[in-house]
Amino acid sequence: MSKRIEFDLQVKASYKPLWKLLVDKEKLKQDLREEAKLSSTTMARLNNGDNVTTDVLLRICQVLNCQIGDIVTIIPKEEA
Repeated sequence: MSKRIEFDLQVKASYKPLWKLLVDKEKLKQDLREEAKLSSTTMARLNNGDNVTTDVLLRICQVLNCQIGDIVTIIPKEEA
């Protein structure tokens, strides 16, 4: 039986770079959703700044031909 480790995370992901990149590439969020095969729930999580899986980030990077650092930044929770 594994023991759960508690950790008070003081940072969170911001997807603001993703939205800027979409504008720069003249793509709509709907285009991204369709091309990366993202569910409406996943899009809502991205819009709300919630956690998504690494697989989702990799699919977005593949569609936009970019690196993870191009679509997400880490910010202190109080800035969120």
